[in-house]
Order: sequence, then structure tokens, then C-alpha cells
Amino acid sequence: MTWRGTRLSEDQRDLAAMLDALANDRAIDLSNDDPATIARVRKELAELGVWTLGVSEEHGGGGADPFTVGAAMERLGRHWPALGWASTQTHAALDALGDLEPDAYANLRDGLHSGTTTIAVVDSAAVHVQLDSTGARLTGAIDRVDTSADSPSVLVLDGANRAILIPSAATASVPIRGTGLDGALTRSLTVDAAAEDIVEVTGPGIAAAHIRLMLGATAVAAGIAGAASDDALEYTRSRHQFGGPLTAIPTVRLSLFDQSARTAVLDSLALCATDDLVTATGLARRACADAIDVATSALQSHGGYGYLSEYPAERHLRDAISLRAATDVDGAAERAAALLVGRPSNPTLIKEAS
Repeated sequence: MTWRGTRLSEDQRDLAAMLDALANDRAIDLSNDDPATIARVRKELAELGVWTLGVSEEHGGGGADPFTVGAAMERLGRHWPALGWASTQTHAALDALGDLEPDAYANLRDGLHSGTTTIAVVDSAAVHVQLDSTGARLTGAIDRVDTSADSPSVLVLDGANRAILIPSAATASVPIRGTGLDGALTRSLTVDAAAEDIVEVTGPGIAAAHIRLMLGATAVAAGIAGAASDDALEYTRSRHQFGGPLTAIPTVRLSLFDQSARTAVLDSLALCATDDLVTATGLARRACADAIDVATSALQSHGGYGYLSEYPAERHLRDAISLRAATDVDGAAERAAALLVGRPSNPTLIKEAS
């Protein structure tokens, strides 16, 4: 696979090559949404140190810098974007939970690091989150989570400095059909939790979690675009029409150039690091939109064959569209826009969680 963005360090190139080799050697198809297969890949990524690569060493992770994490998430976006998004949520949750006492919820932390436990991280202000608290119970629904597992725990980011941890035992999940992100095991959740079963988390890790989600979405989107662009180039080189390869046609070459150029920008965005939520959200929104555009052009480069499932072009487009929905990046942009002009939206839908 190619890399067209900012030059990677030697360690980052080795990491990318390792993930490419893993995907090529395993040739694992996640399209059947088999939980056992998905769990096996998650565990292998954890054993390789990728699953929580960017979580601080103090909190049990790999301690990698944001640039290296971006390179890893971009590679996951190329091969298994659903797992890239699930890993991003795991990173965000551990960022937030790092402010708890070291021994608090050790089993959950250990499970997240090992890939045996998954967690959905959502914003209480998102349109697909409808939660309410009477003080005694927290009830409601979360219309969509994509964690590559059928019964995740949930971390609700409730404003800039507070989150609510809901155990998996307090939720009931129902599978819902998704267009893309094979292996996401997309679910809707019904929540019914007693006050004593949920945990309020506060501290600077909550703000870091918001940013982590947006930067992860950026990198995964870059990976989807990169895979789509590479596949279009390979197809047009090998496909002959009118006595020569499709790449002999000037309009085809220009389209391939545009795809590669936009992918180069996205690859560079994948390596961005920022402490500003508005910036991170802007990157994610741009990346998700551009990934859809690149995947659309790549599909058109295949002609009518692009719509056949035998070719990867249609899958890349479905993945790009599904990633934008799974990350709620448009909703996040609305909230960041309010923050930008000094009018943050109501930070809490959960009034009395503890």
C-alpha cells in the first residue's frame, strides 16, 4: 500500500508495513460479521501493541505519540476501518478513565487493553443519544454504536469535563443493518441502569477523549480514501479498452491524479496533533467528506464494474459513508461551531447521573 502524506519516521514505516503484512497474510473477511473472527483480530492487534498504542504508559498503553497513532489508524482504515474506529473509541475511553483511581475498574481497563472488552464512546448531545435520569435510574436509548462487539460498555461524554460510565450489563443491544464498516457489529442500545451501577468520571481526560475521537476519525477516513485510490489505480492499469490500458485516456489519468492528490492531503491530516477541539473536529469533518468524494471517484474509475461486490470499489464507498454516520462528525461540527463563537450548546442531557 502507498503512503502519500507527510514523510513517516522509520518506526512509523515499520508499523505500517507490519499492519499491511498482517492484513495480507490473514486475508480475513469481516463481511459476515462473525463475532468470533472479529474478536480474534482485535486480540491479535492488542498482542501486537496496536489496539491501545496511543494510551499513556502510565495507564497501561503503548505511550506512542499522536503522529504514530495516526499512522496506525490510517492503516487500520485501509484494511479494517470498523476496527480502526473501535480502537479509537477504546483510546478515548482510556483517556477519560485515566482520571479514576488506578485500581478502579481494573478489570474493565485490562479488558480494553487486551481487546477482550469493547466500549462505545458517545456524546450525550448527539441526536442518536436519548438518555434521561430520575436520580434513581438512568434510562433511554442510544440509536447507534459501532464497537465490533455485540455487548459493549458505554462511556457517555456529558459536556467538556464529565462522562458517565455505563456497564454492559445495564444495556440491551439489538443489531441494526449498516451499509458499510464490515465487522462493526452495529447495534442500538437500550439503557436501564440503577444509579449505583454507573460511574461519574470527571477531569481533563474527558476533553482529551473528545479530541481523540475526532483525530481517530480523520485517520480512519484517510485510510479508506487511500485504499480506494490505490484500487482504482491498479484496476485502470490492468483494464484495457480501445487497444490500450484505461490509463492511456487523459480524463482517466486526471481523475486518478485528483484521487491521489486528495489522498495525500488526507494522509497528512491523519498525522495532525492538536489540543483544540474545534481544529480536531474540522479535520474529521473534512476527512470524512473527502473520503466519500475519493471513494466515489474511485468507483467511477472502475466503470460499471465498480458497482459489483467482486471489486472493492463499492465497499470503500459504503465504508466512507458509514464512517461519517458512525462518528457523528456532522453533529460534532455543529457543537464545535457553537463553541467557536462562544455559545456552547447545553453540555448535559443527563441531569442527575449519580
